[in-house]
Amino acid sequence: MYILILTIFYMVKINSEQFCDMVGKIMTPAYKGGSVAATEESMEDYGNYTYDYLEYGDFEEEEEVRDGYSQKEAMHIISIVMYSISFVLGVTGNGIVIWVTAFKSKRTVNSIWLLNMAIADFVFVLFLPFSIDYVLRDFHWSFGLVMCKLNSFVSVMNMYASVLFLMMLSLDRYVSLVHLSWSQRCRSVWRAWVVCGCVWGVSALLSLPTLIFRDTMSLRDRVVCFNNFNVQDGHTAAVRHITLVVVRTAVGFLLPFSAICVTGILLVIKVHQSDDSVYLSSFSKTVSAVILAFFLCWAPFHTFSLMELSMHSSLYLHDVLKTGFPLATSLAFFNSCVNPLLYMLVGKKVRRLLKRSCLDITKSSLRELSQSISATESLSAADISPPEEPTESSTNPTVTYSRNQNKLLFDL
Repeated sequence: MYILILTIFYMVKINSEQFCDMVGKIMTPAYKGGSVAATEESMEDYGNYTYDYLEYGDFEEEEEVRDGYSQKEAMHIISIVMYSISFVLGVTGNGIVIWVTAFKSKRTVNSIWLLNMAIADFVFVLFLPFSIDYVLRDFHWSFGLVMCKLNSFVSVMNMYASVLFLMMLSLDRYVSLVHLSWSQRCRSVWRAWVVCGCVWGVSALLSLPTLIFRDTMSLRDRVVCFNNFNVQDGHTAAVRHITLVVVRTAVGFLLPFSAICVTGILLVIKVHQSDDSVYLSSFSKTVSAVILAFFLCWAPFHTFSLMELSMHSSLYLHDVLKTGFPLATSLAFFNSCVNPLLYMLVGKKVRRLLKRSCLDITKSSLRELSQSISATESLSAADISPPEEPTESSTNPTVTYSRNQNKLLFDL
């Protein structure tokens, strides 16, 4: 947090000459001098966020090759592996959390928070194959303009929704433990759903710039998906880019985590001052673990996003971003599959519900399998046994009485 604040102050101190120089370097007009290569410094296409990875394409021959891989290729491999792991674990884990919280547990305020967080992560990881394909093709986007906008929109909205739900969860935990009487009167399931609807609406609204500025463009032998901040006007483009990064860092990270830290500190103080009237439950420990995981996964990304704004002022910073930003983006994406693991490792209730649900499914499956086998054996026995000889040859049905079975039998 302290590093991020210092970085913001550093950005504010940039004088007008540095700003104009940065504008000229970052937002070069698209076809200056008739060269398409000039657009490479305005392409922000790595991981559907702001980092410009294509600008290093001209220096691939100068990169040091180690163990058969250049630095760029190594970053590609790491990104693909991390994205793939996030996709597999995210779909499985968040799907299980959605199933347990929506269908197998009692509908409570806490389960609603967890359900919506799992939905946000689940939708995000469903779009990860597009990013995997993008990196595999060396940043060639083959899914069209609509999917370029939608894929980036879902990524940014997931970031906002996740941190805002964490903030609501932290505030709700503080109120329910410290202000117990007010919580019992006002804390209800339908109010939680209303808050969730507001969080989704705010997240979508904050993500709208992605739908507006995201664009596709043919660059050499490929099509890139990037933020088109009006590359014909360098000053306007730089202002839009800086505004977008600062707002995203402030609203999507600094402000929510400030609220989370304040409520967390107040809650700890209350716990230490109380005489066992307030205690931290297993759910509170789970929430703390989820908050810590989100901070560790997203803090590097937001730090590098702010550092990127002054990337051209230092060659050393340029090299740091070249290696660090792909790793930070992969780590941020990985957060979408971490929460279900924490629920199962730390959350006793979720683990108990999951175990009980798995046992119910196993019993139901075995019961259906047993019934199916019994039905199959009955049919097989009926087919093998010879038909009974009729006792009387008659074309009309007669009614006979069986002493052994003590019931009426119709012989046809």
